[in-house]
Amino acid sequence: MEIVHIASILVAIMFVLIAVFQVLLSLGYPYGEYAMGGFYKVLPKKLRIVSFINAIILLFMGFVFLLHAEVFNGFHFLPTNILVWVITIFLGLNTLTNLISKSKKERIVMSPLSIILFFCCLYISFS
Repeated sequence: MEIVHIASILVAIMFVLIAVFQVLLSLGYPYGEYAMGGFYKVLPKKLRIVSFINAIILLFMGFVFLLHAEVFNGFHFLPTNILVWVITIFLGLNTLTNLISKSKKERIVMSPLSIILFFCCLYISFS
């Protein structure tokens, strides 16, 4: 297996894990201090909806990387070259926001995940 395939699978797994975390937030689990600035232990209803939407977006992002690295075939109409760059740039910005979050828990837990994802996505984007 090529390194790009392995990196894409790693990225997809990480996106799935973060999506599960977002679903837990949307169900009212008390992990809000690790996300969205850490202002709430349990997210209010509006932010729970946002978390659920985030989970769907994260799953789509993982799927895009698997398609881009040709781990999955099909969906050739998706412009994966553009989408992987958009996602990578988003992750770079997301990493910066995690690093400057007022929530210590978010900085300690989510920043390393975001950094790993960003560099894996950057590698895949350049491949």
